[in-house]
Amino acid sequence: MAITAPGPPELEEAGDSGRKQGVGGAMRTLGDAGWQRVRTGELGGLPVVVGLVVIWTYFQTQQSAFLSAGNLSNLVLQIAVTGTIAIGIVFVLLLGEIDLSVGSLAGLCSAVIGVTVVNHGWPWWVAIAFMLVIGSAIGAFQGFWFAVIGVPSFVVTLAGLLGWNGAQLRVLGSTGTINILDSHINAIATTYLPNYWGWLLAIAASALYAFTRLTEQARRRRAGLPAEPIVVVAARTLVIAAIALLAVAVLNGEFKNIWVFGFSPARGVPTAGVILLGLVIFFSWVTKRTKFGRYIYAVGGNAEAARRAGINVARIRIYVFALSGAMAAIGGLISVSRLQAASSLTGTGSLLLEAIAAAVIGGTSLFGGRGNVWSALLGALVIGSVSNGLDLQGQPPEVKLMVEGAILLAAVTIDAVARRGRAAAGR
Repeated sequence: MAITAPGPPELEEAGDSGRKQGVGGAMRTLGDAGWQRVRTGELGGLPVVVGLVVIWTYFQTQQSAFLSAGNLSNLVLQIAVTGTIAIGIVFVLLLGEIDLSVGSLAGLCSAVIGVTVVNHGWPWWVAIAFMLVIGSAIGAFQGFWFAVIGVPSFVVTLAGLLGWNGAQLRVLGSTGTINILDSHINAIATTYLPNYWGWLLAIAASALYAFTRLTEQARRRRAGLPAEPIVVVAARTLVIAAIALLAVAVLNGEFKNIWVFGFSPARGVPTAGVILLGLVIFFSWVTKRTKFGRYIYAVGGNAEAARRAGINVARIRIYVFALSGAMAAIGGLISVSRLQAASSLTGTGSLLLEAIAAAVIGGTSLFGGRGNVWSALLGALVIGSVSNGLDLQGQPPEVKLMVEGAILLAAVTIDAVARRGRAAAGR
């Protein structure tokens, strides 16, 4: 029989309040519980959400086109590569480790796509499958070197950063660039959903969220565990639905006559954004609803305790690094689609640092065992919004780098302070 751990005390109090005091009492108790979580260092995604609101408000007051449909579409495309790679980084950070090779690996996989499709005439879907196998295999190899051989992940993946970059240059050859004209590959980052598909996507995502939350609370009640009042689940669902529908409305150009949302032409919901969101939702489900996800948190929280509990720590670590390699490969594919070419510049520059920064800024702890996949999306939004806004203002690259560095330092500082708060509260 499956054993489910009891929920936190604040959830139990909220459930009791919902049964005894009605809706008002439940909401007040949840508010008190939320404040208690903040005081004890359980900040979750609150800092990054507040930061996003501040960043968007500031840039909108400076440039009215910032929240326009066209610019927001560009923002989604800007963060697609970084956010996808950051998903893999989140999994690695949950183990308390690091992967410095993802940028070079993304570049190598993009080169593989170019050579197989253009030089060897492979079908696009075969080339993509082969690229994913390459990325996963390299990630698993690095994970094996760390988990079994015992070389620190920092050293293994630093060697990968150098080695896979060299392999990328070798695969591309002397030209350093391979133009890719395959319509299926290029469509990933150059096409947009029809307007009605955007609305259907928003409604489906909201319905899925409501279904999963209601199912979870019903399961907890059947097991005799504390559960959230239905009204709280409904309130959260309405917030999620409002955000999803508003985003689709803006991207579809429904507010083109409202000054706040600018006047640039609308193109719809970008396909690359849908892919990123789908990956985030799927891997969020993996971490929260599967044994594999629970094992990742257990290993990241205390590897020795996980080993004594019967978890194969080495296997989990290898799987996680393989997953990080696969996400790097997908990031390389999206990059190829945007550029319509495999280039020696793919994966170089600040891509690695931005992917790691996105995971950390989004709320994933560097100390392991805390965070969620949504951190990748939220952190990528922060970095992308800052970069996009400063570009609209005509700021030079050095300003963007300094601002991003300051944001990263602030995020790590918040994480360290929150960690001390959790330790003081005994969590």
